[in-house]
Amino acid sequence: MTAGRGDLRTARLRLRSWTTCRDDLARLTDLYGRTEVTRWLGGTPSVTPVELIARWAAVSVADARFGVWALEVTAAGTVAGTVLLKPLPGGVGEVEIGWHLHPDCWGRGYATEAARAVLDRAFAAGLPEVYAVVRPGNHASAAVCTRLGMHRLGRMRRWYDVELDAYRLTAPAAVE
Repeated sequence: MTAGRGDLRTARLRLRSWTTCRDDLARLTDLYGRTEVTRWLGGTPSVTPVELIARWAAVSVADARFGVWALEVTAAGTVAGTVLLKPLPGGVGEVEIGWHLHPDCWGRGYATEAARAVLDRAFAAGLPEVYAVVRPGNHASAAVCTRLGMHRLGRMRRWYDVELDAYRLTAPAAVE
């Protein structure tokens, strides 16, 4: 079982499907078992890594524009974390980009690089805009949003039933 749809590559990264292989399951368990990661996500996942991968796979099966990818550092072959593109819950068609990186990979620009690749794919697939939601105080993720060119919309409780800082990036205008 895999999650994501098709690999994406950047200069330093391969965005690939999460799998149920032993290494991926161990990395997911480690990543989402860390308080320094999950405090920004609303807590530890309530399902096993295998169930998480199945849910993520369903995202891309439902709509090929969406996916959840393992963010693999090409040179090292290690998974730095997760990058996702999926509908926002309780929204009216808004699409969310997000990233969850292991602390041993923080501060290296991987989130920005991976998110750029996913945004390029999203806009090429015809999405008119993409949102990011960030817990107040998560300065690192807010900085990624800024580096991506996203505009801060303010603090709102529209999604996930918690107050979040919302950002939006509109697709670049087509040049003919």
